[in-house]
Amino acid sequence: MSTGSNVATAEKTQKVGVRTLVQIGMLAAIAVVLMLFEIPLPFAPSFYKIDFSEVPVMVGCFVMGPLAGAAIEFVKILLNFVINGTTTAGVGEVANFLVGCALCVPAGVIYKYKRTRKGALLGMIAGTLLMVVVGSAMNAFVLLPVYAKAFGMPIDALVAMGTAVNSHITSLSTFVLFAVAPFNLLKGILVSLIVLLIYKKISPIFKMR
Repeated sequence: MSTGSNVATAEKTQKVGVRTLVQIGMLAAIAVVLMLFEIPLPFAPSFYKIDFSEVPVMVGCFVMGPLAGAAIEFVKILLNFVINGTTTAGVGEVANFLVGCALCVPAGVIYKYKRTRKGALLGMIAGTLLMVVVGSAMNAFVLLPVYAKAFGMPIDALVAMGTAVNSHITSLSTFVLFAVAPFNLLKGILVSLIVLLIYKKISPIFKMR
């Protein structure tokens, strides 16, 4: 009797594992597609465009937990790297992975222990604020210098592109303050609102056996 029970438990665990892998792959594929649809912003240079590829990542965090969400973000970045290549020797992809996780993983952690609408909202707020901080730091110290080097232009040229759309941008620090930080704040808010609107409607799909 005990042996049969153990076999049944093992089979159930295996099914759950396979289903989780399938869901991670599916959500990552959706995220890659969403990366193709970008929206330019009036307050930032043209190379800053919002996409909603973090929506399936955050959904995955809520459904399967923060580690699964991080896996979805990783697969998304990896697939995009394979499909579109890189101009930053992978540095930009690593930075984007960290920024995406900064938004979604804290939301998933908080929701894991407080599975209510309030818990989800608190997680999204925490994730959005962390993404603003991490995104600003990564842009200031990693992404902008790497992109400037990759495209053979000085940092001042990137700053000038910011000045062209926002006269308050006069240096790297003001670029981060008036372009990068608002960009990440707006993206975090929009992604969170979309997930709040759709999560309860689509979550039963992931629980089907």
